Amino acid sequence: MPKSEIFRPISERVLASDWGVLTKYEFDLRRQNGEWQRQTREAYDRGNGATCLLHNPDTDQVLLTRQFRLPVFLNGGLDGFIETPAGLLDGIQADERMRKELEEETGYQINKLIHLFDVYMSPGSVTEYLSFFKGTYSASNQTGNGGGSFDEGEDIEVLHVPLSDAMQMITEGEIRDAKTIILLQHLTLEKLTGTGDN
Repeated sequence: MPKSEIFRPISERVLASDWGVLTKYEFDLRRQNGEWQRQTREAYDRGNGATCLLHNPDTDQVLLTRQFRLPVFLNGGLDGFIETPAGLLDGIQADERMRKELEEETGYQINKLIHLFDVYMSPGSVTEYLSFFKGTYSASNQTGNGGGSFDEGEDIEVLHVPLSDAMQMITEGEIRDAKTIILLQHLTLEKLTGTGDN
């Protein structure tokens, strides 16, 4: 069904425009029974992004990062948030952005990345989707120390975690990041079913 048959825009008002754009929308939405209903919603647009899980098949370790995340700290008190490397696309292709983020955050240069899928992480309020990638790494891929960009306020710790430990960290609440959990579970399923194509 075309957008015009389910969605009729009425008005929009920008509430904030700094790192991203928060907009308040008023619109009519056609319900399943055919009736139109007036609704008001806010949507936050900060662009799309990419994330990647690197796996070392020789050691069965995964490459993760730990850093301070203000929203997480405000809502749960975690002072170090464990996650897969990620970044906003900022107008370039997702695979290219991911290679740059991997080198900047972890110090590893990876040529081959495999695109898995694109996922909306919080579709009720945020327009962003993430492109998910996987890849393999070894000590020979290390070109620097990583740590992120000082100018962007990043202070990133690089972690090499056995995959089995990472899965246990999900159960114990040490890993609470959705994109990271998705990628770790995806890798575990591939290993269990023998469907990985690294």
